[in-house]
Amino acid sequence: MKRILGCFKEYKVQTVLAPLFKFAEAALDLLVPLVIAAIIDRGIAQRNTGFILSRGGLLVLFAAVGLALALTAQFFSAKAAIGVATTLRARLFDKIQRLSYARLDGVGASALITRLTSDVATLQTGINLALRLLLRSPFVVFGAMAVAFTIDTRCALIFAAVIAVLLVIVFLILLVSIPRHTLVQRELDGVTGAARENLSGVRVIRAFLMEEEEKREFEKRSARLKALSLAVGRISALLNPATLIAVNIAVIALIWSGAVRVNIGSLTQGQVVALYNLLSQILVELIKMANFMITAARAAASAKRISAVLEMDEGEKGGSIVPAENAPQGEVEFKNVGFEYENAGAPSLFDISFKAKPGQTIGIIGGTGSGKSTLSYLVSGFFFPTSGEIFIDGVSIREMASDALRSRISVVPQKAVLTEGTIRSNLLMGDPEADEARLVSALKTAQAYDFVAEREAGLDERVSRGGSNFSGGQKQRLSIARALVKKSEILILDDSASALDYATDARLRNALKNTEEKRTTFIISQRAASIMHADLIIVLDDGRTVGMGRHEELLSCCPIYREIYEMQTGREAKRA
Repeated sequence: MKRILGCFKEYKVQTVLAPLFKFAEAALDLLVPLVIAAIIDRGIAQRNTGFILSRGGLLVLFAAVGLALALTAQFFSAKAAIGVATTLRARLFDKIQRLSYARLDGVGASALITRLTSDVATLQTGINLALRLLLRSPFVVFGAMAVAFTIDTRCALIFAAVIAVLLVIVFLILLVSIPRHTLVQRELDGVTGAARENLSGVRVIRAFLMEEEEKREFEKRSARLKALSLAVGRISALLNPATLIAVNIAVIALIWSGAVRVNIGSLTQGQVVALYNLLSQILVELIKMANFMITAARAAASAKRISAVLEMDEGEKGGSIVPAENAPQGEVEFKNVGFEYENAGAPSLFDISFKAKPGQTIGIIGGTGSGKSTLSYLVSGFFFPTSGEIFIDGVSIREMASDALRSRISVVPQKAVLTEGTIRSNLLMGDPEADEARLVSALKTAQAYDFVAEREAGLDERVSRGGSNFSGGQKQRLSIARALVKKSEILILDDSASALDYATDARLRNALKNTEEKRTTFIISQRAASIMHADLIIVLDDGRTVGMGRHEELLSCCPIYREIYEMQTGREAKRA
């Protein structure tokens, strides 16, 4: 929670002034019943028109000043709440950006989205109400009771009793509802996740005619959320009628007691009206306070969830070492590397060892689930090995500064991802200072220049969200071009040519081989044709290295590689 409270530093003035202005408004409200009592007892009873007009003018002045104070307090509270929410959202997003892949997988994208949107919005509402009511409402309640004691002690005891009863009612309802608000937010994570999966996989769902089943599943999740929300709503709904019943009983007791005391001359009619108005103020403020406490309960649950992310361990980080200037540029070495995903139950990689020299092309091939992409994640530094060591340019990735590591590596992920904007803005993600010639060169190498040149706007052609206005092959080629724009020593192509035809794939590999910049290139693929010309081919099977060498060597000594080659080419390999 300290991290959330730290967001108030920039809004100290607004945080202090908002409740102070509300406090001043409340003080004026407490004076109103006393002025009305004076009007009745001295003005109306004595038929003193001048007194009535003067005190009536005072009430109008109180109303005008109170309105100005309320508007000012609202301005400061809104500014503080929105400002804190904006700062918190920025810090939360920054934290998410720094979480390791393991932490991101553990929390889940849908839960993080809910925290960035729904939870922050709920907390913002809670802060706004707190600044306006947290000081005002208790002051009015206890202030009204104090004023009542100055009017009549016996009648004031009714105030004390009803306040005690109302506090018990509010406490019990909050005690039951707060845990349920946490469950509602947790269930909301599930609904958000289901909606996100359906929207991202809508084409697959429609292709397999799964719309009705997905609708039923989503309706089940929504029904659970609805049931929890209704349960909390029913409990919260008891608040207003319970408080109204308690206060109305107190009003009856007050009028009965006041009428008796007026008859015997212990109280005036104006004092009874003043006591009634004070009790009405207590009712209004307690209802406000009760509703605020329900909102505060939701805000507290959201704050706890946000705080959990802000205080979360970011996962294993790199060190601070930067490779020396005379170190090899693009050398990668695996020494007995093993890796196991968190809560996976079994390792994904076992005892992998190889060395890639600067400028070499390394091919990685194997069946589905053999660990190809996991190996690329380890080279990228997205995950650290659970056993063994990985060295890049002579430095262990555990000890290398993360900026130095990232600057040396360009990655084309398995799933091509384009951001909304233009082709140019997507390419400039690789190097914001790249000139036109470099962008064009990268497009030509990636075999993307032809279809980009055909577009009316060329490099400034719009890219829809997720690149939906481009085909799968075009998105892959643009992703490769973006990686080539970056000046890096290591290039990782994680099955990034899967949507390309064999001819385009061959031209791409030939263009990469003939580029002026000699990068150490990792090509992860299920196609033997894509990696058969590599300087070193690593064959993986169930996380283990079952073959390592050049194409001709593996055809002779690695049955799995030979089987892949023969199945894909349709011809029997020549064996030594």
